[in-house]
Amino acid sequence: MSERILLIDDDEVFLQSLARALQRKGQEVWTATHAQAALTVLQTHSIERVVLDLNLNGESGLQVLQKLLQVQPDLRVIMLTAYASVVTAVDAIKRGAINYLCKPVTANELLAAFADEDKPSTNEPEPLEAVSLDRLEWEHIQRLLVEHKGNISATARALNMHRRTLQRKLQKRPVTR
Repeated sequence: MSERILLIDDDEVFLQSLARALQRKGQEVWTATHAQAALTVLQTHSIERVVLDLNLNGESGLQVLQKLLQVQPDLRVIMLTAYASVVTAVDAIKRGAINYLCKPVTANELLAAFADEDKPSTNEPEPLEAVSLDRLEWEHIQRLLVEHKGNISATARALNMHRRTLQRKLQKRPVTR
């Protein structure tokens, strides 16, 4: 079944390749590289699904999420990010996103994420998986970074860590498990 999807991402290469992949799957796709363009598309077209990047060239995708849901409260939004953390995932879900995925993502993964949301819940808890110490460290750093409003120096002081060491840790891709 074809649904109308709005892709919002500041990486134009990723945006266009994902749009083409979704179109090959029979989806109607619109694209936007910033919040104002996304709001314009949303106001002029009947959009059902949105795929939104967490960081839009310095603009917070979480704030854009709230603006989109103010315009159309029944939107089904999936947040994307290159640097996933539990803190931002929880924040995105609390603000109205239905799912949170880590880049790179394929058209099939996106469609599956939307389809999973459509299925009725079985209310069975997911089995717990062991999390590595590296992943726990990454999540702790992300939580403190959010608490200090993105201030690297304040976060480094809270971690009792040199600022450059923290910056190196933040540049690495997070450990998956």
